[in-house]
Amino acid sequence: MRRVVFNQKGGVGKSTITCNLAAIAAQKGKRTLVVDLDPQGNSTQYLLGGKGPAPESTLADFFEQSLSFCLNPKKALDFAAATPFERLSVLPSHPRLEELQGKLESRYKIYKLREALDEAAADFEQIFIDTPPALNFFTRSALIAADACLIPFDCDEFSRHALYALLANAAEIRADHNRGLAVEGIVVNQFQPRANLPQKVVQALIDENLPVLRPYLSASVKIKESHECARPMIHLDPHHKLTQEFVALYENLPAGA
Repeated sequence: MRRVVFNQKGGVGKSTITCNLAAIAAQKGKRTLVVDLDPQGNSTQYLLGGKGPAPESTLADFFEQSLSFCLNPKKALDFAAATPFERLSVLPSHPRLEELQGKLESRYKIYKLREALDEAAADFEQIFIDTPPALNFFTRSALIAADACLIPFDCDEFSRHALYALLANAAEIRADHNRGLAVEGIVVNQFQPRANLPQKVVQALIDENLPVLRPYLSASVKIKESHECARPMIHLDPHHKLTQEFVALYENLPAGA
C-alpha cells in the first residue's frame, strides 16, 4: 500500500502525519518506507534526527541519476537510509531537489517515482510519501505513484475552501495518470473540541459527504517535543492521548492498514 500525504498549504502537519502513521505501521510489524519529496526535509529530520551525520545518499541523487545515461543505475532502495526504529526506513530529502525540479519536468520524468516504488514493493509493505506544500513536479509524481491520498486539514474556512481545489487536483491526476488513486480521507489535525469554529467547519465537511476520517488529531504541545527529540509519538509516549489518536487513525484507514 502506497499513501501520499498531500496538501498545497504549508504548516498543516503533512510531515507529522506521514512519520507518525509510518512509525505505527512499522511498530505493528510492517516493513515501512517513508519517501520525503519535500526539499525542506522535515520528515527526514524527524526520523533521522538533525544532529548526526547527513545521509550519504538522498532522493536528489536518485533523481539526478535519472537525468544521465547509466549502464548500471542504482535502484531507489540503494538511496534509502535505515532509521533508529525497527522496520522503518526513509528515502531522504535534500535541498538540491528544488534545483532539479525544472530539469526533471522538462525531461518528463514524472513516472520515475512510480517505477521506483513498483520495484520497492517486494521490500516494503507500507510506503508513505511526504510532499512539498505546492502542486509541483514532486507532488504530481507522488500522486501518480500512490494508491491512496490522505489530505491533512486544519480547521478554518480558508482551508475548507482550498480543500475543493485539492480534491479537484487529485481527481485530475486520477483521470489522466493514475486510475487507481483513491482519496482515502481527510485527516483533521490540531483539532480543538471545545472551540466552536473547528466543530462547525468539520461538520460542514461531513454534511457535504466528504470522507472525513476519525478520530480527529488533537492539538498538543507534545508533538513539538516529538519533533525536537526526533521520535514519533509511538516511541516517545505510547500512552499519550495524541499517540492513541494516531494509532486509531491508522487502524481506521479505509484502504486497509
